[in-house]
Amino acid sequence: MSATDIAPRSLRTERLALRPTSGSDADRAFDIQSDWEVTRMLRTMSFPPDRTEVCRWFADHPRQWLAGEAYRFAIELDGQVLGMTYLDAISEGKANLGYWLDRAHWGLGYAFEAAQAVVRFAFDDARLVRLRAGHAYDNTASGRVLVKLGFKPLDTVQRNSQSRGETITQHRYVLEAHVSS
Repeated sequence: MSATDIAPRSLRTERLALRPTSGSDADRAFDIQSDWEVTRMLRTMSFPPDRTEVCRWFADHPRQWLAGEAYRFAIELDGQVLGMTYLDAISEGKANLGYWLDRAHWGLGYAFEAAQAVVRFAFDDARLVRLRAGHAYDNTASGRVLVKLGFKPLDTVQRNSQSRGETITQHRYVLEAHVSS
């Protein structure tokens, strides 16, 4: 099975529903990303967010899924979108893992729970062999999520943060698929 053979599908965890994102999620994402405390941790997003750009980005998610370029999931609790988790920059069996949540839902284990489901999807369904992830130096909570998921520290680099408009220190991690014999 190749990355382009995976039909869009939803995932379930103990508390959450994860479903492929669509253009209709753009307004909720815009609301979440309008919170500086959320968006300052998202290196490639603008602050304040541009509604037209957010809508354009979400409208392209179904095409990206079908092309095997990215798998993006809306994280829902009781029918309310809390945030998003995703695999993107998919190439040669590797992808980036990312996640973000509405600040009202931080610290409740939702990021770990949703990302854990997507890691399983990455290795079991998408047959990826390596995941990469990173977090800003001052986002230690995200680092704890990655370590709990089994990611290993890779390095620390200087990266441009679009949201902050400056260079930041980013801690990067990797997770290899477990190959059973």
